Amino acid sequence: MVFFSFSFTVFWVLQIVAAQQKTEPAEVDAINKIIDHWNLRSKLNLSDDPCIENAIWAPDSANPRIACDCDGTVCHITHLKIYALDISGELPQELFLLTELMDLNLNQNVLNGSIPPEIGQLSKMAYLALGINNFTGSVPAVLGNLTRLRSLSFGSNNLQGSLPRELGNLTLLEQLYIDSSGLSGPIPQELSNLTSLQIIWMSDNGFTGKLPEFLATFTELKDLRVEGTNLEGPIPNSFSALTKLENLRIGDLTVGASESSLDFLENLTSLSILSLRNCQIRGPIPERLSTFPNLTFLDLSFNKLTGQIPASFKDFSSLKYLYLGSNNLNGDLPSDIGSKLNALDVSFNPLTGNIPLDWSHVSINTVGTSINDVTLNNQKASTMLQCLEQNTNCRNKAPSTSFGVNSGGPEQADAKGVVYDDDSEKLGAASLYTSSNNKWAVSSSGVFISNRNGPIYVAQTDSQITNTLDSELYKTARIAPASLRYYGLGLENGVYRVELHFAEVVMDDDPASWMGLGRRLFDVYIQGERVLQDFNIVKEAGGSKRALIKTFEANVTNTLIDIHLMWAGKGTCCIPLQSTFGPLVSAVGVSQVLTYEDSSKGDGKRAGRIVGIVFGCAGGLLIICGVAYLWWAKKESKIYTQAPKD
Repeated sequence: MVFFSFSFTVFWVLQIVAAQQKTEPAEVDAINKIIDHWNLRSKLNLSDDPCIENAIWAPDSANPRIACDCDGTVCHITHLKIYALDISGELPQELFLLTELMDLNLNQNVLNGSIPPEIGQLSKMAYLALGINNFTGSVPAVLGNLTRLRSLSFGSNNLQGSLPRELGNLTLLEQLYIDSSGLSGPIPQELSNLTSLQIIWMSDNGFTGKLPEFLATFTELKDLRVEGTNLEGPIPNSFSALTKLENLRIGDLTVGASESSLDFLENLTSLSILSLRNCQIRGPIPERLSTFPNLTFLDLSFNKLTGQIPASFKDFSSLKYLYLGSNNLNGDLPSDIGSKLNALDVSFNPLTGNIPLDWSHVSINTVGTSINDVTLNNQKASTMLQCLEQNTNCRNKAPSTSFGVNSGGPEQADAKGVVYDDDSEKLGAASLYTSSNNKWAVSSSGVFISNRNGPIYVAQTDSQITNTLDSELYKTARIAPASLRYYGLGLENGVYRVELHFAEVVMDDDPASWMGLGRRLFDVYIQGERVLQDFNIVKEAGGSKRALIKTFEANVTNTLIDIHLMWAGKGTCCIPLQSTFGPLVSAVGVSQVLTYEDSSKGDGKRAGRIVGIVFGCAGGLLIICGVAYLWWAKKESKIYTQAPKD
């Protein structure tokens, strides 16, 4: 009975204490002004105290979310989440009165203006997320005051300037997301203090200087992404110390004083994703890679690798995607390498060998090699593609002078009657498709690693495409994670007009939504010459779902034209969905505007023309001299006959 009375008393004391717990009045006033500033009353109507027990806005899943910590009878707001609700405007000053905040998540909105220096007052902050917004200006140095930070995100914004060296004070930081933030300049040496970092996303920025060697001291790193910057190589050999790395993506390094090798990979056996595209890497592929037990994705394309593909790769049990295109690898393709793969790209290498018939489960791209691929649907077109190889002199008895392709869609005629062929064939993560009329081919390379919707390489829309009379032509498009190429086959040599049709049908341009903040950037090469760099369809066309035609001229001297759309690590990665990036094209049109003979006949005809011109000029000179002589002789005779006699 005594115990029951005591428990009953304690229960009521706790209830009284709970009933007396109130949020700091200044914070109540501040949070209400914040709610009104962002017009959130319909989603968060605080008629009660913000920190009342069991509030519907307090659970982790709530959005908007307000959560508190209480000490005795006083409560403070410690968590504020307003995620992907398209709130706009600048950060209100009342936000910085919530000085007990430990977690602020404003990701995926359309907030603008600068990040105010008052943010440095939130000294208890552990998690700060400002990514995917419209913030401008510089990164405030006072962020370095938030020394309790464990996660910092301001990626996918329109910031300017360089990283402040004061960020080196954030020694507890474990996650840093600054990709596509708009920053540039050198990476401060002071950031070498951030040795607790486990995740760094810093792609798609204008960072300059060398790839920092101090990154090798971040031995807790599990995820490092440095693609599409202006950083120079080489990749330091000291990166071999990053033995906890699971996801390593470095790409598009500019040429430095020396080139990289793959020696640093020796001990990185925890890797599951390894992408080192276009990193100026020389030398052989290490045999040891085949022993990495978790490696499922390997991309070493667009480098200067030499030697043979290791025979040990046939025993690479974990590997599913292998990209080795555009290197200088030689020898035979290992006969059993494809037994466990989902995709294999060895294009543009001096490789030989055969693709076995039992590789039908593998997506394969062997264009630009001497590999015999009997699985191709069109062997005649495949033979034509051999004209891509160096020192191959190709001719065609019945050459073509034009072709059109409706990328990703059915056959379509435009308003002028030009027919664009069906290009709705399903492509995979490494594919080559040749058209039934032998006029063109298309190859695709890459995989959208984080795409939750699976492997999709065609984009389409039901919306009307503006700025064109041919809306249907733009409602489908080919997309690729890394490389997309169209080849014109069996063409008559000459000068050609190349028309590339674009309309952005995946990314939105709604200024009132975070989904309109995506940026797709890629490069375009024609006959190996870059004709577009950091091409942004939405920017050039004046909006999404607006048609745009880019026109170029190109010389065809070997019966073939190569149109290459390539992702160079630029643009946002994850708007509106994960893995939204890479080249996109709606249609391709190619037509001859000037013909000329092949080089051998051309040289002979030029020599003949020169001889003809010489003899013609000489003959003309003789005629002129003869006429002049006759005129002079006649004149002299007349003078003689009219002279006075003595």
